[in-house]
Amino acid sequence: MTAPLSLTDRPQLRRGVRAATDPLSDETVLLFPEGVLILNETAAVVVRQCDGCLSVAEVVQAVGEVYDGVAVEDVMSLLRDLITQNLLVANRG
Repeated sequence: MTAPLSLTDRPQLRRGVRAATDPLSDETVLLFPEGVLILNETAAVVVRQCDGCLSVAEVVQAVGEVYDGVAVEDVMSLLRDLITQNLLVANRG
């Protein structure tokens, strides 16, 4: 089952999860009590925007300023996956 998400929701890292840079690979990672998730470059840009202040629509817009042709559904799919994995929460907007 996919996590419900709307364009007005304001995603942020779940309590206990933090973004960091791996000192060996220089990749962005999400650190959480159960482990580590290595993010690709695009996912890292998306997650950096998830501060609880920006709506999903604003996150998509910010990512679109970095990459051409950003599809709303691609960003929403990533956010849903991270919510399902209990790494992000979506505050209702």
